[in-house]
Amino acid sequence: MSIQQSDVLYTAAATAENGRDGRVATHDGQLDVVVNPPKEMGGSGAGTNPEQLFAAGYSACFQGALGVVARQEKADISGSTVTAEVGIGKNEDGFGIIVKISATIPNVDAATAKALLEKAHQVCPYSKATRGNITVDLAV
Repeated sequence: MSIQQSDVLYTAAATAENGRDGRVATHDGQLDVVVNPPKEMGGSGAGTNPEQLFAAGYSACFQGALGVVARQEKADISGSTVTAEVGIGKNEDGFGIIVKISATIPNVDAATAKALLEKAHQVCPYSKATRGNITVDLAV
């Protein structure tokens, strides 16, 4: 289900120069980073790369979704963390990505943690945007 332009609450904008071997900056000046391919892909590894930026955004968004679900379920997720591991590799069309979302939720049992993760995956905007396009594995 998509949203209409009139329903947009916030828009982030960033501009990249020289693709994977250059710089990317947000228009509001809050982020300005050198980007470079990782050594595994022939780069120097200096600076960040798009996969790290995607992992940072996805983990933050997913943690937020986990908070929404936890409030609905009245579950205590204080002290929880969410890690997104974003891998890139060759596929039939050139390159693709794969994601593993891992959560540590110390105040609930494993079954509850898994259920919360599954529900967060249904409401997280990043998960919705990538559903059906990339493999996303969930782990507690």
